[in-house]
Amino acid sequence: MGNQFFVENQSLPQGALEKKHRLETDPAARASHMEYLPDMEQIDSNIRDAVMEQVKGFDAKGYTAQDVRGALDHERCSLEDFKALLSPAAEPFLEEMAQRARLETSRHFGNTVYLFTPLYIANYCENYCVYCGFNCYNHIKRMKLTMEQIEHEMEVIAQSGMEEILILTGESRARSDVEYIGEACRLARKYFRMVGLEIYPVNTAEYRYLHECGADYVTVFQETYDPDKYEKLHLQGRKRVWPYRFEAQERALRGGMRGVACSALLGLSDFRKDALASALHVYYLQRKYPQAELSLSCPRLRPILNNHKIGPQDVGERQLCQILCAYRIFLPYVGITVSSRESAAFRDGIVKIAATKVSAGVSTGIGDHESKYTGVEGDGEQGDEQFEINDGRSFSRMYRDMEQEGLQPVLNDYLYV
Repeated sequence: MGNQFFVENQSLPQGALEKKHRLETDPAARASHMEYLPDMEQIDSNIRDAVMEQVKGFDAKGYTAQDVRGALDHERCSLEDFKALLSPAAEPFLEEMAQRARLETSRHFGNTVYLFTPLYIANYCENYCVYCGFNCYNHIKRMKLTMEQIEHEMEVIAQSGMEEILILTGESRARSDVEYIGEACRLARKYFRMVGLEIYPVNTAEYRYLHECGADYVTVFQETYDPDKYEKLHLQGRKRVWPYRFEAQERALRGGMRGVACSALLGLSDFRKDALASALHVYYLQRKYPQAELSLSCPRLRPILNNHKIGPQDVGERQLCQILCAYRIFLPYVGITVSSRESAAFRDGIVKIAATKVSAGVSTGIGDHESKYTGVEGDGEQGDEQFEINDGRSFSRMYRDMEQEGLQPVLNDYLYV
């Protein structure tokens, strides 16, 4: 499986191919990416405006080595200090940034690292996102697990010792409605102490329902905070509505979720501005909802065959390390997750510096955990992957490696009473 499937589906009906071509070539054929659909809840919040005002005025090249030196010398990192740490001028200071980040991580998280695994339960999608393996025009094998299949996958994962699971779907309300996801949450609560969701954004009442079903936290990737680039990359579907996606985390918190995670997909647009926006999104949520457990994720765009349509920006490992160190210095209490998109060597290094959470035993396919966890091929069908991972270590191997790195793996730190 993997990236060989991320190609345009030339077997689509002629009408669908013509529509796809119009979406790609004629902006007038696309719905507005700034207008809510009739069933989309609009909330009264100033967070989006606050974030975008700061991003608009951010000139990464306007900072000097003196600005970076001052940022590192300050006991508390201000917003201007954070901007300096994200700038190209900070690249020569990476070692000092790493030392400062490591100190902050140790101070607030000790030597712990949290482990979790994702479970994709469906890969049907109604969106046309140019860069995504699940997009509705890609030629992949689609699949939606039944409740019996979901429970079997969860049993296999739970037997490994894992206590936290992240449930994911493609973005299709028709194929994976909120009730279906809620039933999956109820099953997950039988096997895991912590249940996360990475699904299409929903309204506050729907987040409340999913929380009542057992979900603890919600992760939403904004993909890019640049509205203009977002418009060019999201050509069809509910995901095209940029402001509704931006406000998903706040709706989730209003719906009772204990925590939320924010992220951009670094490389889709100006990665320094997207890193700034991601952190500010968390920063303003933290100030407005001080009781919430907030975290950042930091995935880089993985190569796919239609890269020529995306125009990705290259984000090297040193630049990613700079971003993560800047995150930790600016937001010392916030969790930072590093996904299996990154190499084992990078993840082993960054958890000793800035990151606090890593995935293990990862599959981005549908229905294949039995073969991945036991080495025995299951009897059921399998759906294709969303993207290729870069660190395929099992849960037991990851746990052992983290211990050998001098870290204490944590499977859960929350108990319901």
